[in-house]
Amino acid sequence: MEVRAYAVEVVDEDEPRYRIGAVAAMVQLHPQTIRYYESIGLITPRRPRGRTRLYSERDVARLRRIVELTRLGVNLAGVEIILRLQEQIEALQAEVERLRAMLAASVPPDPEEHPGP
Repeated sequence: MEVRAYAVEVVDEDEPRYRIGAVAAMVQLHPQTIRYYESIGLITPRRPRGRTRLYSERDVARLRRIVELTRLGVNLAGVEIILRLQEQIEALQAEVERLRAMLAASVPPDPEEHPGP
């Protein structure tokens, strides 16, 4: 029997890795449109080496969401509000999960809620 090992690459969603041309092709936007979105604050690429813009997986996902919303007819002001609200929801969900974990670790289970056999 042959055993094969496969390496699983863990991708850091925030690691800057793509240049603007590659991102433009990935999200089907003109590079100038992406630059415009940067100028109005919808996207913030990293510039680790001088003036070269590099985009992360998270940036690409955000651009895809922007494209999706604009194609649905949402204007850029609305897109900005929606993205900000989504970020707030994600932060609140993470906080709820953190608090649930803290509560579960510090409070013994109620025997009346989970009666044994």
